[in-house]
Amino acid sequence: MKGKLLKIFKKERDPLSSEEKLKIIESSSKLVGPGVFYSTIIVIASFLPVFLLTGMEGKLFSPLAYTKSFILIVDAFLAITLTPVLISFLLKGKLRPEEKNPINSQLEAIYTPILTFCLKWRKSVLGFNIVALLIGVLMFTRLGSEFMPPLDESSILFMPVTLPDVSNSEVKRILQVQDKLIKSVPEVDHVLGKAGRANTATDNSPISMIETIILLKPQEEWREGKTKNDIITEINNKLQIPGVANGFTQPIINRINMLSTGIRTDVGIKIYGASLDTIDVLSQKIKKTLEGTSGVKDLYSEPITGGKYIDIEAKREVIGRYGLSIDDINNVVEAAIGGMKLTTTIEGRQRFSVNARYAQEYRNSLDALKKLQVQTMQYGPIPLEIVADVKISDGPPMINSENAMLRGSVLFNVRERDLGSTVKEAQKKLNAMMTKMPKGYYVEWSGQWENQIRANKTLSLILPIVVVIIFLILFFTYRSMKEALITMITVPFALIGGIFMVYFYGINLSVAVAVGFIALFGMAIETAMLMTIYLNESMNKMVEKYGNSKEVITEETLRQYIIDGSAKRLRPKLMTVSVSLFGLIPILWATGAGADVMLPITVPLIGGTITSTIYVLLVTPVVFEMVKLRELKTNGKIEILDAKE
Repeated sequence: MKGKLLKIFKKERDPLSSEEKLKIIESSSKLVGPGVFYSTIIVIASFLPVFLLTGMEGKLFSPLAYTKSFILIVDAFLAITLTPVLISFLLKGKLRPEEKNPINSQLEAIYTPILTFCLKWRKSVLGFNIVALLIGVLMFTRLGSEFMPPLDESSILFMPVTLPDVSNSEVKRILQVQDKLIKSVPEVDHVLGKAGRANTATDNSPISMIETIILLKPQEEWREGKTKNDIITEINNKLQIPGVANGFTQPIINRINMLSTGIRTDVGIKIYGASLDTIDVLSQKIKKTLEGTSGVKDLYSEPITGGKYIDIEAKREVIGRYGLSIDDINNVVEAAIGGMKLTTTIEGRQRFSVNARYAQEYRNSLDALKKLQVQTMQYGPIPLEIVADVKISDGPPMINSENAMLRGSVLFNVRERDLGSTVKEAQKKLNAMMTKMPKGYYVEWSGQWENQIRANKTLSLILPIVVVIIFLILFFTYRSMKEALITMITVPFALIGGIFMVYFYGINLSVAVAVGFIALFGMAIETAMLMTIYLNESMNKMVEKYGNSKEVITEETLRQYIIDGSAKRLRPKLMTVSVSLFGLIPILWATGAGADVMLPITVPLIGGTITSTIYVLLVTPVVFEMVKLRELKTNGKIEILDAKE
């Protein structure tokens, strides 16, 4: 037994001749080299829409496209240059034919009867695929849409807004009550709230706006069956305080929204005009119209009126009699109410200004302000009310401007529904009102919807150009319009599985899903190219045998060569698809930060890869056979011997 094994081993190690190696390298280079080159260009071209994305979506997804492209470029270079060299050094022994491979023989045994059945009943197979495509289109129209999939930050930002004329003491009381009620929810770990703004020009929050960061416990410590939306609903129900409008978002996305669009919620309607009073009336009408819209939550109109101001206006005819000037009155008001800077203290590297002003009891009411003492040269101190009118007046709590125009806004978040359909329903409700806007006034949709429109516009402009580029590459690859079309029609059928999986997973269409479909687009073309290359190789063998012969090719002969071209290289086709699937499937069970964005990319890729593989293996040979039959019938080189479906 030992001698037999040694004999077999020695036999297997007999080196191939240089001519045999050269023949193998040349045949593989002629077959694989152009395919690798053109498929690389096609996949890179398919990522062109991702390269051209701007804003936060471009920053998020362009690294994925660049990484994939650079990997493919290096991979193609090594496949064309290094692989043949390694073959010449490492290829030894007698090569086993493809049919001797046990995996390949088993795959062929399963695949060949199925393919034969599909070729026999080709019209039924095509009809079934067309029906599946129509169902996919119907599902696609029923999918919701959003800008980006919501990324769970494991925290909540609670942003209630109260009346603009609220006092400091009342805001403090509301803040303490809210923090206590929020902390009573079992899933809440820490609560930190603030009112007003920091001492910086970049924070324009009014005293009436409260920001409370809610840190949640790890999800395994939550009550059974509770979700983040359930926790938000529970907190919202506990915090129904009169005069306070609740709002919920997340800390990071809130800052991104405010920096990019100036809107702190998911969607904002900006009203532009010349008069604050008219803008306020329009804001209230829009808010009232949107009330009750499904999916619209935390609806709030930014107050344009309702602010309280203390006006101190000097009586010019009186101050002259007392020998005073307007600056004297202003200096008293500044020192007593605002505070006057006396000096600066130095403590190491820190500097602190020392201010002085009247005590709280001398400036906490209108009567106290009227009794402020103004020093005169002749009459000594006199009350402020003698030389100035002190009164409370109404005005805007904050004046917002944009594009050199005054601006108001109506804000709302979207929950329990997709962003796209919610905004479209809201726009439909407001259409009648928009046509009756006063002259010089107009509205603009902002927030996440603004980003979604921008991304959709970029994709819709670039995708047709990409399709044309890829079609031209396929045409120059095959030198045939028909074969380029055969490869291109793989794409819509590849999308079927992606749409089905997105639909049943309950994922809304977003930029992340679009990136997944773009990656699927390139992968489907690549797989179809591989099948077409092997089918053309089989056709070349048939031409070599029958091209110069007077023998008429039968349909069964053509079918046999198509089956050979499809089945004999089944293993590399399945390997190409399996590598992608094995790398993507684990993402379906991924958890933690980033999984929310990766899942919408992966789901259409997995579903589309499965359906595109089935289509390429079963339907592409059917279409290829129908095209070749028509060509041979036109040239009079085929004879129909058996009745077809």
